[in-house]
Amino acid sequence: MSIRISKSFSASVAALALIGGFLSAGTAAADSVIRWMHVEQVPTTIALWTQIAKDFESKHPGVKIELQFLENQAFKAKMPTLLQSNDAPAMFYTWGGGVLQAQSVTGALRSIDPALDSNGGEWRKSLNPSAVEGLSFDGKVWAAPFRTGVVDFYYNKDLFKKAGVDASKIATWDDLLGAVKTLKQAGITPIAGGGRDKWPLHFYWSYLAMREAGQKGFEDAKAGENDGFNAKPFIKAGEDLTALGKLEPFQNGYLGATWNDALAAFGDGRAAMILSFENTPATQATNSTSRKGLPDETIGRFPFPVVQGGAGVATDNLGGLNGWAVTKNAPPETEEFLRYLASLDIQKQLAKDTQIMPVVKGASEAVSRPLLKEVATSLSKETWHQNFLDQDLGPNVGAVVNDVSTEIVSGGVNPADAAQQIEDAYSLERK
Repeated sequence: MSIRISKSFSASVAALALIGGFLSAGTAAADSVIRWMHVEQVPTTIALWTQIAKDFESKHPGVKIELQFLENQAFKAKMPTLLQSNDAPAMFYTWGGGVLQAQSVTGALRSIDPALDSNGGEWRKSLNPSAVEGLSFDGKVWAAPFRTGVVDFYYNKDLFKKAGVDASKIATWDDLLGAVKTLKQAGITPIAGGGRDKWPLHFYWSYLAMREAGQKGFEDAKAGENDGFNAKPFIKAGEDLTALGKLEPFQNGYLGATWNDALAAFGDGRAAMILSFENTPATQATNSTSRKGLPDETIGRFPFPVVQGGAGVATDNLGGLNGWAVTKNAPPETEEFLRYLASLDIQKQLAKDTQIMPVVKGASEAVSRPLLKEVATSLSKETWHQNFLDQDLGPNVGAVVNDVSTEIVSGGVNPADAAQQIEDAYSLERK
């Protein structure tokens, strides 16, 4: 499928999107109108979504798609009120996690299980199981997944070579600590960190908790079983992170550095590693001093290492997971449109033109950038996809995790106290 978009069309769509009103992909009166609310601000991507909606309309006479594109914070501010009104969109963008679960409990949504399981489960079988599971609660699927992502270590091949570090041999947490020591001995800053924003450091505690507790241990903690997040694996995760902090692995002044500062440090070659998103090859370049950063061929990646004796495995991933939630009074054609969005051709088009990490089996072959292809392959083999904790556990608990992660690595709190703080915060959410 080929989609051609003129610059003038892109600009006009973007201008209308900024107004915040719904854009009709067609002009004639319709028997059924699907109102679709999305978080998107890139003009070319907005134009692509609009063209996809037009293509669907052409194949489904009588159905019209009305799109609204909002900025992130405006979307989050508007959605709670809309879901309690008669003006709720038929479908909307979701980050999953605790917010989606809370919305499902209120009765504002309908599950998509009937559509997933129709035609012998054709749609469900086409999706990566971990993506479906990540948007499921209480035995039902509450959103149709469309993109995913993963946090990995990215490293500067030249700096690793200079220090004599072999990335392929970093399989355990002890291996990583050893690599940090070797890099420091070579006069190289091991890791770029953004302590001012805090959430970049929560990746470490989150992954270590996953590696120590495993999926079952993590789910037990969320259910309040076995001492919750105050259980031994979560204290041990803090101890692992303390060990890293004692090596002083980050650049000078990392506690005052933002995430963009960390990307710049990596992109400038001032740090050998960064624990970051799948879009790192692009963002390290745009944030570097030269605005060019490291060439793709000098960047490598490896998964977050396992911990010896832990229940987690290297194919358990931490990363974002996004989908489309359907409201209770949405037109019946909404699920048909979602099935269309999840078709192999559309997912390949999105992967090719916007470089998303698709969730449909076989769509990852359309990802062209070599490092992104590695990520797509990794995601296709994952055994558990854990959403970011400020989504999964909710923003209040996520903020506590961010705070204590920063405190642990900088020596401001001991692991047991940190685990207790997380459990105290989450226990309030469970009530």
